[in-house]
Amino acid sequence: MEFHTYGNQNRPTILLLPGLGVSHEIFLPLIELLKEDFNIITVDLDGFLLGKPSHFTSVEDQAKQAIQYVRENNNGELDVAYGLSLGGKILSMILERNEITIRHAIMDAAPLLPLPKWLIGPLRYYQCLNVWTCYHWTGFWRWVFHSHYFDVLLDEVKKVYPSGRGQAVLDGYKSVYTTKLESISGPDIHFWYGTKEAFVAKPQVKHLYTLCPDAHVEVFPKMNHGQLLVDHPEEVAKRISEICVRVHF
Repeated sequence: MEFHTYGNQNRPTILLLPGLGVSHEIFLPLIELLKEDFNIITVDLDGFLLGKPSHFTSVEDQAKQAIQYVRENNNGELDVAYGLSLGGKILSMILERNEITIRHAIMDAAPLLPLPKWLIGPLRYYQCLNVWTCYHWTGFWRWVFHSHYFDVLLDEVKKVYPSGRGQAVLDGYKSVYTTKLESISGPDIHFWYGTKEAFVAKPQVKHLYTLCPDAHVEVFPKMNHGQLLVDHPEEVAKRISEICVRVHF
Protein backbone atom coordinates (compact mmCIF):
# COMPACT_ATOMS: atom_id res chain seq x y z
CA MET A 1 0.00 0.00 0.00
CA GLU A 2 1.27 3.45 -0.92
CA PHE A 3 0.08 6.66 0.71
CA HIS A 4 -0.33 10.10 -0.89
CA THR A 5 -1.13 13.38 0.82
CA TYR A 6 -2.79 16.55 -0.46
CA GLY A 7 -4.42 19.66 0.90
CA ASN A 8 -4.07 21.71 4.05
CA GLN A 9 -2.39 20.00 7.00
CA ASN A 10 -4.02 22.41 9.43
CA ARG A 11 -7.53 21.36 8.50
CA PRO A 12 -9.57 18.22 9.38
CA THR A 13 -8.08 15.01 8.05
CA ILE A 14 -9.85 12.76 5.55
CA LEU A 15 -8.77 9.31 4.36
CA LEU A 16 -9.87 8.24 0.85
CA LEU A 17 -9.78 4.50 0.02
CA PRO A 18 -10.28 3.48 -3.65
CA GLY A 19 -11.98 0.39 -5.03
CA LEU A 20 -10.57 -2.69 -6.71
CA GLY A 21 -8.91 -2.07 -10.06
CA VAL A 22 -8.50 1.68 -9.70
CA SER A 23 -5.81 3.95 -8.25
CA HIS A 24 -6.01 6.91 -5.91
CA GLU A 25 -6.16 9.08 -9.03
CA ILE A 26 -9.86 8.33 -9.34
CA PHE A 27 -10.17 10.77 -6.42
CA LEU A 28 -8.26 13.64 -8.06
CA PRO A 29 -11.38 15.64 -9.06
CA LEU A 30 -12.72 15.22 -5.52
CA ILE A 31 -9.35 16.13 -4.01
CA GLU A 32 -9.30 19.34 -6.05
CA LEU A 33 -12.63 20.30 -4.47
CA LEU A 34 -11.60 19.40 -0.91
CA LYS A 35 -7.96 20.45 -0.73
CA GLU A 36 -8.55 23.92 0.74
CA ASP A 37 -10.63 22.58 3.63
CA PHE A 38 -9.08 19.18 4.35
CA ASN A 39 -5.81 17.45 5.04
CA ILE A 40 -6.21 14.57 2.57
CA ILE A 41 -4.66 11.11 2.78
CA THR A 42 -5.30 8.67 -0.04
CA VAL A 43 -3.82 5.33 -1.01
CA ASP A 44 -3.00 2.91 -3.78
CA LEU A 45 -3.90 -0.63 -2.74
CA ASP A 46 -1.45 -3.51 -3.01
CA GLY A 47 -1.93 -5.31 -6.31
CA PHE A 48 -3.04 -2.06 -7.94
CA LEU A 49 -0.05 0.25 -7.54
CA LEU A 50 0.90 2.74 -10.22
CA GLY A 51 3.93 1.67 -12.22
CA LYS A 52 5.09 -0.94 -9.72
CA PRO A 53 4.61 -4.73 -9.62
CA SER A 54 2.78 -5.89 -6.49
CA HIS A 55 0.26 -8.43 -5.28
CA PHE A 56 -2.96 -8.11 -3.33
CA THR A 57 -2.67 -9.52 0.17
CA SER A 58 -6.06 -9.35 1.90
CA VAL A 59 -8.69 -6.88 3.04
CA GLU A 60 -7.49 -7.39 6.60
CA ASP A 61 -3.87 -6.61 5.69
CA GLN A 62 -4.87 -3.44 3.82
CA ALA A 63 -6.89 -2.35 6.87
CA LYS A 64 -3.91 -3.00 9.16
CA GLN A 65 -1.59 -0.93 6.96
CA ALA A 66 -4.02 1.99 6.93
CA ILE A 67 -4.44 1.81 10.70
CA GLN A 68 -0.67 1.80 11.20
CA TYR A 69 -0.22 4.83 8.95
CA VAL A 70 -2.90 6.82 10.78
CA ARG A 71 -1.36 5.91 14.13
CA GLU A 72 2.12 6.96 13.04
CA ASN A 73 1.19 10.10 11.14
CA ASN A 74 -2.10 11.40 12.56
CA ASN A 75 -2.08 10.41 16.23
CA GLY A 76 -4.53 7.61 15.49
CA GLU A 77 -7.34 9.99 14.52
CA LEU A 78 -9.33 10.79 11.37
CA ASP A 79 -12.10 13.30 11.02
CA VAL A 80 -13.57 11.58 7.96
CA ALA A 81 -12.91 8.33 6.10
CA TYR A 82 -14.49 7.56 2.72
CA GLY A 83 -14.19 4.16 1.08
CA LEU A 84 -15.44 3.23 -2.39
CA SER A 85 -16.45 -0.41 -3.01
CA LEU A 86 -13.39 -2.46 -1.95
CA GLY A 87 -12.21 0.69 -0.17
CA GLY A 88 -15.49 0.67 1.74
CA LYS A 89 -14.90 -2.97 2.66
CA ILE A 90 -11.45 -2.04 3.99
CA LEU A 91 -12.99 0.86 5.89
CA SER A 92 -15.59 -1.46 7.43
CA MET A 93 -12.78 -3.68 8.72
CA ILE A 94 -10.96 -0.66 10.14
CA LEU A 95 -14.17 0.23 11.98
CA GLU A 96 -14.56 -3.36 13.11
CA ARG A 97 -11.05 -3.41 14.58
CA ASN A 98 -11.75 -0.12 16.42
CA GLU A 99 -8.07 0.73 16.88
CA ILE A 100 -8.18 4.33 15.65
CA THR A 101 -10.72 7.15 16.00
CA ILE A 102 -12.87 7.92 12.95
CA ARG A 103 -15.43 10.63 13.64
CA HIS A 104 -17.33 10.22 10.37
CA ALA A 105 -17.19 7.12 8.14
CA ILE A 106 -18.72 6.84 4.65
CA MET A 107 -18.90 3.43 2.96
CA ASP A 108 -19.88 3.87 -0.69
CA ALA A 109 -21.39 0.58 -1.96
CA ALA A 110 -19.21 -1.53 0.32
CA PRO A 111 -19.64 -5.33 0.18
CA LEU A 112 -20.09 -6.28 3.85
CA LEU A 113 -21.30 -9.87 3.40
CA PRO A 114 -19.70 -13.00 1.94
CA LEU A 115 -21.13 -14.74 -1.10
CA PRO A 116 -22.25 -18.39 -1.14
CA LYS A 117 -19.17 -20.59 -1.47
CA TRP A 118 -20.34 -22.09 -4.77
CA LEU A 119 -20.53 -18.63 -6.35
CA ILE A 120 -17.16 -17.22 -5.25
CA GLY A 121 -15.00 -19.13 -7.75
CA PRO A 122 -17.08 -18.39 -10.86
CA LEU A 123 -17.48 -14.73 -9.89
CA ARG A 124 -13.74 -14.32 -9.32
CA TYR A 125 -12.92 -15.59 -12.78
CA TYR A 126 -15.75 -13.65 -14.38
CA GLN A 127 -14.50 -10.43 -12.81
CA CYS A 128 -10.93 -11.24 -13.79
CA LEU A 129 -12.06 -11.69 -17.40
CA ASN A 130 -14.04 -8.46 -17.16
CA VAL A 131 -11.01 -6.48 -15.95
CA TRP A 132 -8.76 -8.17 -18.55
CA THR A 133 -11.10 -7.14 -21.36
CA CYS A 134 -11.29 -3.60 -19.98
CA TYR A 135 -7.49 -3.42 -20.06
CA HIS A 136 -7.01 -4.91 -23.52
CA TRP A 137 -10.15 -3.69 -25.32
CA THR A 138 -10.62 -0.25 -23.83
CA GLY A 139 -11.77 1.24 -27.14
CA PHE A 140 -14.43 -1.43 -27.56
CA TRP A 141 -15.96 -0.81 -24.13
CA ARG A 142 -15.93 2.94 -24.66
CA TRP A 143 -17.86 2.39 -27.88
CA VAL A 144 -20.36 0.09 -26.14
CA PHE A 145 -21.12 2.33 -23.17
CA HIS A 146 -20.33 5.76 -24.65
CA SER A 147 -20.22 7.20 -21.14
CA HIS A 148 -17.86 9.46 -19.24
CA TYR A 149 -18.45 7.22 -16.20
CA PHE A 150 -17.15 4.09 -17.94
CA ASP A 151 -14.49 6.12 -19.72
CA VAL A 152 -12.92 7.08 -16.39
CA LEU A 153 -13.14 3.54 -14.98
CA LEU A 154 -11.55 2.06 -18.09
CA ASP A 155 -8.68 4.54 -17.92
CA GLU A 156 -8.13 3.58 -14.28
CA VAL A 157 -8.07 -0.14 -15.09
CA LYS A 158 -5.52 0.51 -17.82
CA LYS A 159 -3.23 2.30 -15.33
CA VAL A 160 -3.22 -0.28 -12.55
CA TYR A 161 -3.77 -3.65 -14.25
CA PRO A 162 -0.05 -4.17 -15.03
CA SER A 163 0.79 -4.01 -11.30
CA GLY A 164 -0.79 -7.27 -10.16
CA ARG A 165 -2.55 -8.35 -13.35
CA GLY A 166 -5.26 -10.99 -13.15
CA GLN A 167 -3.95 -12.54 -9.95
CA ALA A 168 -4.55 -9.34 -8.00
CA VAL A 169 -8.14 -9.29 -9.22
CA LEU A 170 -8.66 -12.94 -8.28
CA ASP A 171 -7.12 -12.47 -4.84
CA GLY A 172 -8.97 -9.22 -4.23
CA TYR A 173 -12.39 -10.64 -5.01
CA LYS A 174 -11.71 -13.78 -2.98
CA SER A 175 -10.79 -11.71 0.09
CA VAL A 176 -13.79 -9.42 -0.34
CA TYR A 177 -16.39 -12.13 -0.79
CA THR A 178 -15.21 -14.63 1.82
CA THR A 179 -15.27 -12.20 4.78
CA LYS A 180 -18.22 -10.90 6.78
CA LEU A 181 -18.46 -7.73 8.85
CA GLU A 182 -19.04 -9.00 12.40
CA SER A 183 -19.18 -5.71 14.33
CA ILE A 184 -18.73 -2.01 13.70
CA SER A 185 -17.73 0.93 15.90
CA GLY A 186 -17.97 4.64 15.24
CA PRO A 187 -20.06 7.64 16.25
CA ASP A 188 -21.28 8.52 12.74
CA ILE A 189 -21.52 5.80 10.08
CA HIS A 190 -22.90 6.35 6.57
CA PHE A 191 -23.65 3.94 3.71
CA TRP A 192 -24.25 5.18 0.16
CA TYR A 193 -25.41 3.36 -2.95
CA GLY A 194 -27.13 4.01 -6.27
CA THR A 195 -30.49 2.69 -7.40
CA LYS A 196 -28.87 0.81 -10.31
CA GLU A 197 -26.92 -1.34 -7.83
CA ALA A 198 -29.75 -1.75 -5.31
CA PHE A 199 -30.07 -5.52 -5.82
CA VAL A 200 -26.54 -6.01 -4.49
CA ALA A 201 -26.51 -3.13 -2.00
CA LYS A 202 -29.76 -3.75 -0.12
CA PRO A 203 -28.56 -6.93 1.66
CA GLN A 204 -25.44 -5.04 2.76
CA VAL A 205 -27.61 -2.28 4.23
CA LYS A 206 -29.84 -4.79 6.01
CA HIS A 207 -26.76 -6.39 7.58
CA LEU A 208 -25.33 -3.00 8.54
CA TYR A 209 -28.55 -2.08 10.34
CA THR A 210 -28.31 -5.24 12.46
CA LEU A 211 -24.87 -4.09 13.64
CA CYS A 212 -25.53 -0.34 13.72
CA PRO A 213 -29.22 0.65 13.85
CA ASP A 214 -28.23 4.34 13.79
CA ALA A 215 -26.36 4.12 10.48
CA HIS A 216 -27.26 6.79 7.92
CA VAL A 217 -28.16 5.30 4.53
CA GLU A 218 -28.49 7.41 1.38
CA VAL A 219 -29.67 6.14 -2.00
CA PHE A 220 -28.84 8.09 -5.16
CA PRO A 221 -31.30 7.88 -8.07
CA LYS A 222 -30.05 6.60 -11.45
CA MET A 223 -26.54 6.00 -10.11
CA ASN A 224 -24.51 2.85 -10.73
CA HIS A 225 -21.53 1.46 -8.83
CA GLY A 226 -19.04 4.29 -8.27
CA GLN A 227 -20.89 6.64 -10.60
CA LEU A 228 -21.65 9.33 -8.02
CA LEU A 229 -17.93 9.83 -7.38
CA VAL A 230 -16.98 9.75 -11.06
CA ASP A 231 -19.77 11.87 -12.52
CA HIS A 232 -20.60 14.12 -9.57
CA PRO A 233 -17.50 14.73 -7.41
CA GLU A 234 -18.93 18.13 -6.45
CA GLU A 235 -21.90 16.36 -4.83
CA VAL A 236 -19.59 14.01 -2.93
CA ALA A 237 -17.46 16.97 -1.78
CA LYS A 238 -20.56 18.87 -0.67
CA ARG A 239 -21.87 15.95 1.35
CA ILE A 240 -18.51 15.23 2.96
CA SER A 241 -18.19 18.88 3.98
CA GLU A 242 -21.73 18.89 5.36
CA ILE A 243 -21.06 15.77 7.40
CA CYS A 244 -17.86 17.24 8.81
CA VAL A 245 -19.32 20.67 9.51
CA ARG A 246 -21.39 19.30 12.37
CA VAL A 247 -18.24 19.15 14.49
CA HIS A 248 -15.53 21.23 12.93
CA PHE A 249 -16.83 24.24 11.00
